[in-house]
Amino acid sequence: MLDGPPTETALTLLPSPQPAAATAVPATATPQLEATSEPTPPSEIPAPPNDPPQFAQDGEIGIADGVVPEGTTVFDSDLPAIANLDPALLHALRQAANDAAENDVVFYVTSGWRSPAYQNQLLQEAIINYGSEAEAARWVASPATSTHVAGLAVDIGPYKALDWLIQHGDNFGLCQIYGNEVWHYEYRPEAIESGCPEMYLDPTHDPRMQP
Repeated sequence: MLDGPPTETALTLLPSPQPAAATAVPATATPQLEATSEPTPPSEIPAPPNDPPQFAQDGEIGIADGVVPEGTTVFDSDLPAIANLDPALLHALRQAANDAAENDVVFYVTSGWRSPAYQNQLLQEAIINYGSEAEAARWVASPATSTHVAGLAVDIGPYKALDWLIQHGDNFGLCQIYGNEVWHYEYRPEAIESGCPEMYLDPTHDPRMQP
């Protein structure tokens, strides 16, 4: 997954979030973990170039596939993008959102669960827009490997929400997974006691992204 004042919508303020993917590595290779002790502040991370559109409008892709309307929050259970998230992840997000609201911080969901068809459309758009499968893999996963398709990932905005999560997310088990995707969060229950694990430099270093 991206990243403004609470009166602005996440779609306006954030670069379109992209889930992770990677090209295959040899079976004997050890995936590389690269991270810093502290996440880079969202305001210092540039948007990826030529972002594929987050909202699919062509063909039959729509709300049922996980497209999220502007202004969606973690409490919009009527939307498949929210309802199909892993229950533990959704519970942690709602707990964090309630705490953040005390500081006038709103979590907007720019992407949650996605159908395989939606994920595939985003991947094909990424290959065209980024110019190669290798570059697209740094931002968009295949349907077979995407944590969005599995309901295990959510992309959050705006910047104010991301700043809050950088400071407090681990208290709820919510962790940024990739150094290049400040918007992409997953649930890591161990983070509540020991802090979030080291981030992968980008999704191509994540062993889960290997086909």
